[in-house]
Amino acid sequence: MPETSSTTSTKCPNSIKIGPKMFSTQFVLIFSVLLSLPILFLLAPRIFPPHNPSIPISPSDEQDDLYLFRKAAASASSFHPSSSLTHYPSAHSHFTSKSKKLKIAFLFLTNTDLFFAPLWEQFFKSADKNLFNIYVHADPHSNVTKPEGIFYSQFIPDAKRTYRASPTLISATRRLLATAILDDPANAFFAVLSQYCIPLHSFKYVYNSLVTSKSFDLSSPESDPESTQYNVKIEHKSFIEVISKERRLWKRYVARGRYAMMPEVPFEKFRVGSQFFVLTRRHALVVIEDRRLWNKFKLPCYREDECFPEEHYFPTLLSMQDPKGCTRYTLTRVNWTGTRNGHPYTYKAAEISPILIQELRKSNYSSSYLFARKFEPNCLKPLMKIADKVIFRD
Repeated sequence: MPETSSTTSTKCPNSIKIGPKMFSTQFVLIFSVLLSLPILFLLAPRIFPPHNPSIPISPSDEQDDLYLFRKAAASASSFHPSSSLTHYPSAHSHFTSKSKKLKIAFLFLTNTDLFFAPLWEQFFKSADKNLFNIYVHADPHSNVTKPEGIFYSQFIPDAKRTYRASPTLISATRRLLATAILDDPANAFFAVLSQYCIPLHSFKYVYNSLVTSKSFDLSSPESDPESTQYNVKIEHKSFIEVISKERRLWKRYVARGRYAMMPEVPFEKFRVGSQFFVLTRRHALVVIEDRRLWNKFKLPCYREDECFPEEHYFPTLLSMQDPKGCTRYTLTRVNWTGTRNGHPYTYKAAEISPILIQELRKSNYSSSYLFARKFEPNCLKPLMKIADKVIFRD
């Protein structure tokens, strides 16, 4: 057998010869994958379910709510035909000269005990019983104890489970509004509060500020609403915060997907504001009548840390339908200094003092804030000590 030369090539049976054509095919494949990534990024929210979806509204709860809202809207239309929901409101809520006893509906949204019920009890104690109503939406899955006294029989029967940063909080607020509209046609103002809210003034001061005062709203000094023969303002606005420029607004807008809110809610119409507000009856009707925007805001979010639909639905809806009918600020004072996990600063018992109450009242938009949050439950005792001499002394 002749010796094989070292220069003689040997063929490896497992080797694959890569030609120009195969290299070209691989290049096209890689390029196609890279090109498709941005497209997948844009379309993924429409194709794939959220990794951590926000809590959806169950079909049964949705049907219950629709029945309640339609019933409330129908009763409002039959009571006062001019407030028909088939027409959007004008710049202001209008009350006739026959409206002698306009009422304030205090709407409490809670998933815990009403820690400051004794303070609110004191607040309502001196009030004319014909000037207010109380409604409480308590999460039925939470162990909420009904307090004795004025709150005991004010828990609404249609309450559903609620979750923070989810559309369930929108639904709960709408239930409160609908219940109050259906319950008493004299309810003219609807103040949404939580278990962590406290009053900063007496009931008399709050009522006069909302119903009769011509100078309480400092945001539009050029307007001097007329009064009826009963000293009730003819024109009223809703005190709801409406913010159009906020650094996180875009992230919150695309939390459901880049185009999920279109075409009903373009980004330039997207707003943010406090979920605690005072609405006129006409705007409360707009809220419970709405279906169009609700169908967008109830969608699950893909970014739960940027969702918070309860802070966007109400200011977006009302600013789109009646921007001139909103003051664009809230009457509930909150301290966002040192915020943690999206929660505002919580005042402690040691901080309660007459000076704090006076500071919390100060507002650049109205004569005073009427309510404040957020307070630890153990603040009740020091608050009760200064209630008569400070809080309820106007």
